[in-house]
Parts: sequence; structure tokens; C-alpha cells
Amino acid sequence: MADNPNPDIDTLEDKPVQTEAVKVKRSLFRRSLTMLIMLSVPLGLAAFGAYYWITSGRYASTDNAYVQQNIVSISPEIGGKIIEVGVRENSLVKQGDLLFAIDPVPFELAVSQANAQIAAAQVQVQNLRTDYQVSGVDIEVARKDIDFAMSNYNRQAALMERGFNTRAKMEEAQNAVDRARAKLRSAEANVIAKKARLSNGPAAPGENPDVANAKVSKKQAQLNLDRTRVVAPISGRIAQSDRLQMGQMMVSGLPAVSIVDDQNSWVEANFKETDLAKMKVGQEAEISFDAYPELTLKGRVESIGAGTGSEFSVLPAQNANGNWVKVTQRIPVRIEILDKPSRQLIAGLSVEVTVDLQSSAE
Repeated sequence: MADNPNPDIDTLEDKPVQTEAVKVKRSLFRRSLTMLIMLSVPLGLAAFGAYYWITSGRYASTDNAYVQQNIVSISPEIGGKIIEVGVRENSLVKQGDLLFAIDPVPFELAVSQANAQIAAAQVQVQNLRTDYQVSGVDIEVARKDIDFAMSNYNRQAALMERGFNTRAKMEEAQNAVDRARAKLRSAEANVIAKKARLSNGPAAPGENPDVANAKVSKKQAQLNLDRTRVVAPISGRIAQSDRLQMGQMMVSGLPAVSIVDDQNSWVEANFKETDLAKMKVGQEAEISFDAYPELTLKGRVESIGAGTGSEFSVLPAQNANGNWVKVTQRIPVRIEILDKPSRQLIAGLSVEVTVDLQSSAE
């Protein structure tokens, strides 16, 4: 067979056939794609409906939730001038670390004064003991004076019977007996009084009340002196330390600094009252953070609040009026954080909590 002298002519004749085949394939592809799209839309809606029906009522979620941490407000128990500051804002402290110190000089003087009061009370007790012993001698002297006065009275009475005495001397002898007896009674009363001052009460057995009172004064003075150094009661992070300035006068009971226990966190989630029908303690929860979008932690329902947020507000709502409008109440639910967070949790962070109402509860 001879070669085609003009191959370009055959090629041009085959092109219309190839173009028609391509058009047919494209038309079939478009119809298949259209059919697939038409079928995928109802299938997708059916799948979504099935998922919604299966999961409907299983989860309760709220974005009215916040990270909570224990915050301890530190107040000085005595007043005075700050002479040392041991912390800064946001610094970490351990339990027992020095926060600030108050000028101890006035309280050291109070301890010295209390020591002087103890010494004075002890000297007074010793003097009372000496006086008590002397009072015993006074009683003996008073009794001898009575004996002497009675003897003199008897002699005067004998002389009076025999007519060798006057009534004036008899009255003088009787008066001497009365004075001696009165002196004895006074000495005995003085002994009782001094013995009472030396006695020990049941509240402080074995110790004189004056000495015990002076020792209590010393303990109070020493306690105030110890309180000049204010230490951290817990470990945590320092906050609100603006008032801790050298030379600042502190007032007893006025908050000076706060410590945030950032190692123990939980979430307080305020759920609608309509979400609580199936919520129970122990159910699983998922926690996501606005500040850390990549962070999601597992939790569990630890407790459900005893009252609504409005019930414990400073001014509870009074709905007994003609313009009352029903408002869905919020119940605080405490969520325990089970996972160890990879980021620092800060008190007050906004979070979203989702509780699995079909998970096992306690």
C-alpha cells in the first residue's frame, strides 16, 4: 500500500469525529455531577437530621462560665508603719514567706513594760507574804493586850467591891478591854484580807492573780510583736499589692494584699434552670477557653448550687408586682477540672462548658 501523499488531509477529516466524542463525554460528566449534587443535598440533610435526633438533649452547654481560684485577702492584725516589703505584684510566694514587716519598736517596748509589770506583781506578792506573817504577830500581841486588860479589869473590880476604887477607873478598865478586843478583831480581819490577796483562784491555780494578769499582758504584747512580720498563709501568686509601700501606715483589719491560689482551679458555670432536669453530680464535661482556643480540658460536675444567682445577689429581685416578667434563672454549677492544663489558668477567665447529660454520674 502506497503512503498517503498528503497526511494532513486525513487528520483534518478525523477532527470532527473526535470533537463530537469529547462533547458527549462532557455532557455525561455534567449529568453525573448534577445527579450527585441532587442526591448529596438530601442525604446530607438526612444525616444531619439523624445526628441531631440522636444527640438532641444529650448535651447542655453555656458560655456564662468562668475560672475560679481561691483568693486570700491578707490584712495586718496590728497597725503601724511598713519598714520592709518582701513581695512584688504577680510574684510567686510559698507558705511562710515574708510579705511585709511593720515597725516592731513600739511593740518591743510593750513587751518590756509587760516584763516590768510581772516583776512588780511578784514583788507585791512577796510583800503580801511578809505582811501576812507580820499580821500573825499582831494577833498574838492583841491577845496579850486582851489578857492584860482583863487582868487589870479584874483587879479594879476587886478593889471596887472592897470600896477602894472609883467608878471612873472601872470604866477606864472596861474601855481598855474593849479596845484590846477590837484590836484583835482588826488584826484577824487584816490577816483574812491579806490571805485572800495571796490566794490562787481556780482559773489560775498555783499562781497569784496579779502575777497571772501581768503574764497575760506580756503574752499579748509578745503576740503583737510577732504580728509585725506578716507571712503568707498559703502558696500562690501575689495580687493587689499597691498598698505595700515603704513607710505606708497600715491599719489593723484593712486589706493590704491578696494571694491567689493558682494551683487549685475550678469552673463556675451558670446554666439555665431548664438545663438542670438531667444534670447530676459526676457527669462528664468539656471545658474550652476564650483565651486559649487550642486548649480543651476534661472536667466533671462537682456540685450544683443551692440557689440561683439572683437569690444571692445584694439586692434580690422582687417579682411581686403587676409588671412581672418571667426570666429564665441561672444556677451556678461547680465543674472540677480533671486534666492538668498546659497553660496558666487565671481567675476570671471566660470559658465554655459542655456537660454530657448521658454520661455516668455518681
